[in-house]
Amino acid sequence: MISKGCEQCAKGGKMVLFVYGYCDQRDCFYCPLGENRKNVTDVYANERLVESDEDVLTEAHRMDALGTSITGGEPQEALGRTCHYLELLKDEFGEDHHTHLYTGITGGRENMRRLSEAGLDEIRFHPPYEQWGDLHGTEWEEILYIAREEGLTPAFEIPGIRPEEEFLELIDEGAAEFCNVNEFEMSDGNYRRMQEQGYELKEDHMSAVDGDREEILDVMGNHEKVYFCTSVFKDAAQHRRRLKRMARNIRREFDDVTDDGTLVYGKTYADPDRFEALGVPEEFYTVKSDHVEVAWWLLEEMIEEGDLEDGEIVEQYPTYDGQVVERTPLA
Repeated sequence: MISKGCEQCAKGGKMVLFVYGYCDQRDCFYCPLGENRKNVTDVYANERLVESDEDVLTEAHRMDALGTSITGGEPQEALGRTCHYLELLKDEFGEDHHTHLYTGITGGRENMRRLSEAGLDEIRFHPPYEQWGDLHGTEWEEILYIAREEGLTPAFEIPGIRPEEEFLELIDEGAAEFCNVNEFEMSDGNYRRMQEQGYELKEDHMSAVDGDREEILDVMGNHEKVYFCTSVFKDAAQHRRRLKRMARNIRREFDDVTDDGTLVYGKTYADPDRFEALGVPEEFYTVKSDHVEVAWWLLEEMIEEGDLEDGEIVEQYPTYDGQVVERTPLA
């Protein structure tokens, strides 16, 4: 069983809203944040730097978002901002726009009340690693019940460092609704610190840590309310499906959408008047300030037949920053 938030994420339907890059509680050696996100006050909606509320809504519409996951840093340390965006999203998309939030602090009843009133549906707690196994009788157990009393769905979201049965006990006792275990990963943001702790990459893998995945699955994986999210699934399913949603929404008539969710089109610096002279239908090309973008197959054909001298096939992400994946020259 996975939660509604995870169901939407698996479909690529969750917008990721990064609201605050600071986290004053502790400096986790496994924190994956890169330099552009760590210890900043910037807000990002997916890859888009947010400068206005309209940026958030535009990005959500751009991917036809089913819901939003709110992350940081620590969202509770920018509670006013976090609640503002929750209200903004619920006002725009309605109550069916599912929201969940990741937090590494308990926050207390007032925070839970404010988050719930602003429209948060699910709150996923990540207790400090050094407290795993000793959560009973602490504020971490108490906040789960408080969150539920205030109308939120309380859960755990933890990195797969090691198995811990106490999370299962807190689910069975009715405190937490579920527990997500993310495969332990190394990233650009934590690689050096992870190596200092003795962790290494799994052989033939780009991010997964060589460790106790099987032991974690043996201890925790059979519980019906525990979901183990692999790094491969995050990349191959969640991220790729989110790209596909974006690509389908923003593609032009002549853009091809690949299985990876990228957009493919042709690009040439030929005189735009040449396209009109050749009778190319307007829906198959777009004139930019210094070049023309056109159906890649049509550009290829025009160059082969000598109608144009050269150009290139461009493959890029459908994200706001439009990162180019590959350029293939045509001549």
